Amino acid sequence: MTFIQLYHNLKEKVSVCYQQFKLNKLEKHKGRKLALTIKDVLSLGVFKHFNGIPTKKALYSIFKPNCSYKTLVVNLNRFYLQALLIISALLKNNQKRASLVKHSDSTALPVCLVKNGRKHKTMKLLSSWAKTNKGWYYGLKLHITSDLNRKLLSMRFSSANRHDSHVFGSLNKDLNGIFVCDSGYLSKEVKKNFDKEGKRLLIAMPRKNQKKLLTPLHHQLLKTRMLIELNFRNLKMFHGLETSLPRSIDGYFANYTYSILSCLLS
Repeated sequence: MTFIQLYHNLKEKVSVCYQQFKLNKLEKHKGRKLALTIKDVLSLGVFKHFNGIPTKKALYSIFKPNCSYKTLVVNLNRFYLQALLIISALLKNNQKRASLVKHSDSTALPVCLVKNGRKHKTMKLLSSWAKTNKGWYYGLKLHITSDLNRKLLSMRFSSANRHDSHVFGSLNKDLNGIFVCDSGYLSKEVKKNFDKEGKRLLIAMPRKNQKKLLTPLHHQLLKTRMLIELNFRNLKMFHGLETSLPRSIDGYFANYTYSILSCLLS
């Protein structure tokens, strides 16, 4: 299948979402006509991440749209909010069909190389230093909740030094079920505030220095926790979630948004 055929297939999916969620009501019908329609811009943004195209310049050279390269970049960064609305609607649809068991976790989103962290300015107001099992990084975190079928149900961004347990409540406020998490969510306060009899239950992996008896059911549920790591792997390896190329905050969040939308539509 050629790039053009792939593009038209993705554009059809974007158009269906665009019409279904009535985003055309947000369009301005007065003033100068856009060089690219909003649906074209969203389709190009999704296409870039769906096919692993590394830069916007490479995307521009493939399609040669009827506008300048600068106009393409400005529009991609400008209309990512409409892509966010589509993501929000798709997540709500997934929530209606979600399995009982769900997983919550976060992943590191470096905004630059470690050696450039001290002098990085673009994301300075939103980023911070944090340490993972791979070492230090400077940037953000992406928090997600998915179900046993790896369908994305909810997501949040936070600064890198924000503890996962502080985001957990807002991330899952509209969800019910059995939530399986790692030891980062092992807090009596979090469990007390989150658990609701007959609706929600939090099961967290015990820390290595803790002595805690697990039932066979708990053990089997905790074994499914690694499924959420496949979502992070998919987003980073196949949909270009991580980047250090943008030169504006909108550029970074446009990259993250089109990456997630590409994953949802794949």
